[in-house]
Amino acid sequence: MTSMQLNAELFRELSIIAEDEGLMKKAIKYLKKLTAQKQAMDETEHIMSSPELVEIIRQGDEDIKNGNFKVMNLDEIWK
Repeated sequence: MTSMQLNAELFRELSIIAEDEGLMKKAIKYLKKLTAQKQAMDETEHIMSSPELVEIIRQGDEDIKNGNFKVMNLDEIWK
């Protein structure tokens, strides 16, 4: 299916439930969930495509494993 066909199908299906507020709320809630998942996947792909960021994460994991960290209160961080 092409993007245009998928768009048409989405709007066709939404038009069927458009008059039912409860179903539309469920559809919106699910679409927001899918959007958040997609954004998280995009962010992960971006991070993993950067050797520098991967190295920072690896070093942080190593520091945690070796106990090289300080527990901080969130209020201290935002001061």
